[in-house]
Amino acid sequence: QVQLVESGGGLVQAGGSLRLSCAASGRTFSTYVMGWFRQAPGKERELVADISWSGGRTSYADSVKGRFTISRDNAQKMVYLQMNSLKPEDTAVYYCAADKTFPVQTSTANYWGQGTQVTVSS
Repeated sequence: QVQLVESGGGLVQAGGSLRLSCAASGRTFSTYVMGWFRQAPGKERELVADISWSGGRTSYADSVKGRFTISRDNAQKMVYLQMNSLKPEDTAVYYCAADKTFPVQTSTANYWGQGTQVTVSS
């Protein structure tokens, strides 16, 4: 079993940066594909980025390509999302998720964190 706890959210001005962290527990963390999702009010949860178990493969939503970077540290059981050039439309609750398949999907993700709020002001 894997437990996930996100941190690093907050309020930032447009053009600013934030780094989200996801701390995982459980001995099998390195066997999971990890993803970051976000959900804005009134919208469906969407995949922002995901990363393979080794870190060698990543994918990004078109809306964040070139601005966000996902990474992981299996030794520390951590997943990160570096967010640069933030826009007001990036405002959402961001969730960390673990899945056995790539890409991570809302319908198949095995574990979820509680979410962290990111608010980007214009």
